[in-house]
Amino acid sequence: MRVRCDGGAGSVLAIALVSAAIIFGLAGVSLAGGLTVRQRVIGAAELAALGAADAASGAIGGAPCEVAAAVARGNGARLARCESDGLVVSVTAAGTFAGIPITATARAGPGP
Repeated sequence: MRVRCDGGAGSVLAIALVSAAIIFGLAGVSLAGGLTVRQRVIGAAELAALGAADAASGAIGGAPCEVAAAVARGNGARLARCESDGLVVSVTAAGTFAGIPITATARAGPGP
């Protein structure tokens, strides 16, 4: 009769479970970081559009696209595009997370 020795199998299983938990935890933290950057870029685009629309209407001083660039920069993004059509301004803000480009577009101005 042969005797099987399973000594240490529980340790290997425990190490595998702890490693899996660490990997899933790091993936979750990374995903949360990416979503945070995405929301920051979206907010920067919206605020830049509102600032540019205020400049276009004369509510604040400055050129609309210059104001949009300053607002986007102040919110941790960069202005990728700015177009003004009368009082309506469209902007695109950009940022990166782990080398992945993230962009968001927003429009602001008076309604129709």
